[in-house]
Amino acid sequence: MISSFPMGPRKHIALVAHDNRKTDLLEWAHFNRGTLSEHELYATGTTGGLVAARLDLEVHRLLSGPLGGDQQIGALIAEGKLDLLIFFWDPLEPQPHDPDVKALLRIAVLWNIPTACNRATADFLVSSPLLAGPYERQLGDAVGRIARERGGPERP
Repeated sequence: MISSFPMGPRKHIALVAHDNRKTDLLEWAHFNRGTLSEHELYATGTTGGLVAARLDLEVHRLLSGPLGGDQQIGALIAEGKLDLLIFFWDPLEPQPHDPDVKALLRIAVLWNIPTACNRATADFLVSSPLLAGPYERQLGDAVGRIARERGGPERP
């Protein structure tokens, strides 16, 4: 049996970028500042600081990715507190915390979180009419069962 998780019109969006992709994410976020300002933003350490300072947006900052920030984002997904993941990762540069990166991407897929790993996909996500309204995100059998057993994910 598949269950769903309702998302309200104000989405909770995580922004993550590896060092070689931070400039790309900042340029993308600057272009989409108006849209992003209508939503709740979360980000790993340095990325969050840059987005907050350069774009004058409120951002819930977590730890830096290598220090546990990727895992914190994954935990927020599993708790039902995030709706979208914008993760500009560098596929050509090995990361010392690569297992955390893979775990984050796996948890995003498991919980059916819309995920953009590049600028084109991020553009499609933020320009979708689904971003501004309510949406019922479908959960697979295993995740749906877990969510039902614990009474469903809760917003903070």
